[in-house]
Amino acid sequence: MQTPARCPALLIAAPASGQGKTTVTAALARLYTRKGLKVRVFKCGPDFLDPHWHQLASGAPVHQLDLWMTGEADCTQRLHAAAQEADLILIEGVMGLFDGDPSAADLAQRFGVPVLAVVDASAMAGTFGALAFGLQHYRPGLPWAGVLANRVGSARHADMLRSGLRAPGDWLGALMRVTAGTDAGTARVAGALLPERHLGLVAAHELPDSRQRLDAAADALEATPLGQMATPDLQRWAVDFPLPAHTAAMPTLLEGRTVAVGRDAAFCFTYAANLQTLEQLGARVVFFSPLDDAALPECDAVWLPGGYPELHTDRIAANTGMKASLMAHVLQRKPLWAECGGMMALFESITHTDGTQHPVWGLLPGHVTVHKRLAALGPQQLVVDGHTLRGHTFHYSTAQSDAPVVSRTSRPDEPVAADAGEALYRLGSIHASYFHAWFPSNPLAVARLLGGVAA
Repeated sequence: MQTPARCPALLIAAPASGQGKTTVTAALARLYTRKGLKVRVFKCGPDFLDPHWHQLASGAPVHQLDLWMTGEADCTQRLHAAAQEADLILIEGVMGLFDGDPSAADLAQRFGVPVLAVVDASAMAGTFGALAFGLQHYRPGLPWAGVLANRVGSARHADMLRSGLRAPGDWLGALMRVTAGTDAGTARVAGALLPERHLGLVAAHELPDSRQRLDAAADALEATPLGQMATPDLQRWAVDFPLPAHTAAMPTLLEGRTVAVGRDAAFCFTYAANLQTLEQLGARVVFFSPLDDAALPECDAVWLPGGYPELHTDRIAANTGMKASLMAHVLQRKPLWAECGGMMALFESITHTDGTQHPVWGLLPGHVTVHKRLAALGPQQLVVDGHTLRGHTFHYSTAQSDAPVVSRTSRPDEPVAADAGEALYRLGSIHASYFHAWFPSNPLAVARLLGGVAA
């Protein structure tokens, strides 16, 4: 008989975005993986970019946890499975600890995971203690591990921060500034440690020295009380993760079908769980590069995920072979699901923030304009032929198109409005939207999008 699985776990949170949660989570994963522990990392909420770093740091797939988007049952199953095989579970929070509904604090309380608060202390001293006290006690019953001061300037600065804490046992150390040119043994990183651009962090696979950057952060963390903990010390944060409820087997509606998934520098926003869902539906998953390959692989359906087509418009336009192959695919009425960046590349042109217009593939009528500010952000749900998918939206561009709109997204617990939400365009066998879908939330809807038999 299966029982709850016990494993040390931490939820790494902060008062706000930009405090260093991702750096600390990746550094912890890298440090304890180097020590020989099996570390599993999760990301709270929708995010495609931070998991690249956590997967490189831990050497294991990274999944999302969100009490709304992925659901409590999915969170329970994934955490229980991880606890059965791991020595340490790390969960990176989202935004501030109490931001969002549900928040990272909600997840911590639901599963009893202690919160490690990361605070950017670069411009404070005594207030550090007040902030730590408030995070710990704002909500009664919040599991608590302690606080780590980030971007600390000196040993004296660290002493000032530590002296401001009400409970000395909350102190897990000071992480000194790790910036451009920081030495880590023989490693040396260039530029910002984890550089950013308009959609978030630059993915780890885009930087040739990404592993050296992680080692630099891990080496800095190793100098803290948190980083010096031995394996038995971590048991103070052991959590009993409950046994998931039995779920019915997923119908193999994509049995015998091959789904080609775009994967390269321009199309890289894929959840590991989405690929897993395709395989559970019976599909054979193959990958291709929309930027570099001259044609699609042999396939029955195509998924063009999101990413950065606006950074690669010249290469997209130049790949006329891929354009012709995609066109042939849809002329055969084979399904093509394009989300966010994948959809952008299917329009006629993309206008950059400098006003220059660049042609792209032109399989959909319309044009995209990239802005300097966010155009949309937040959790969304989409009804596809009567089946509701959960997911989110996050983009800096807007689209103008006269392609038929067959559905629109809505926020959680809000009705669909005809003039609000993200459009789901359908033209022939193409379905396209800014909406990023979490496939496990409704495999039947995914099968509909990808032409599953009897879906």
